Amino acid sequence: MKKYLFTTIVSVAIVVLSTIPIPENPPLGDVPLIDKWVHMVMYGGLVFVMWVDHAMRNKRRFTWMARLIMVIYSIALGGAMELVQAYLTTCRSGDWIDFEADAVGALLGVLLCMGLNWKIKAKREK
Repeated sequence: MKKYLFTTIVSVAIVVLSTIPIPENPPLGDVPLIDKWVHMVMYGGLVFVMWVDHAMRNKRRFTWMARLIMVIYSIALGGAMELVQAYLTTCRSGDWIDFEADAVGALLGVLLCMGLNWKIKAKREK
């Protein structure tokens, strides 16, 4: 847990934000599909933070297994949060479309990290 402190902090923040009541008139409530964008950013951001944590502590390059674990963890957390919202809260409801947005965000996060990794590697080789 100490090794991946930022990942832990962001994961706890996602759990808290996913279980607290939302305001009746949320800011940016008039933006189309704002809820789905928030889900994609949260879970893509989680993957990015995992990538940073991993890069700070490991000198080895990223393996496919590390990338897969990052995506699976992020998607699993998203699914768990939707189930918690559906069955353990009275102020939220679970939504399969939100879960899909979580998964898309996680996959986009991994693609972003792969691109950053490639760019950093190319810059080092110059």
